[in-house]
Amino acid sequence: MTPFASHVYAIVKKIPRGRTLTYKQVAIAAGKPGAFRAVGTILSRNFDPTIPCHRVIRSDGKTGGYNRGEGRKAERLREEGFSG
Repeated sequence: MTPFASHVYAIVKKIPRGRTLTYKQVAIAAGKPGAFRAVGTILSRNFDPTIPCHRVIRSDGKTGGYNRGEGRKAERLREEGFSG
């Protein structure tokens, strides 16, 4: 795992239940503001249940991709009380 990927996972792990960040916000927090697509790629490879990658959404408010399906991502967000 690259240091950047490790940093992305650490940031995402801290997103509280019912809250979200955008891919861009995660990239900025990780120190690489233009790397939002890289953040998406990194999260698409995550299967660690302790890293809540479903809490990272697109800047336009849409859920975006999820390696378990976009419908499942939306469902998980609703279960957590996200109403965005």
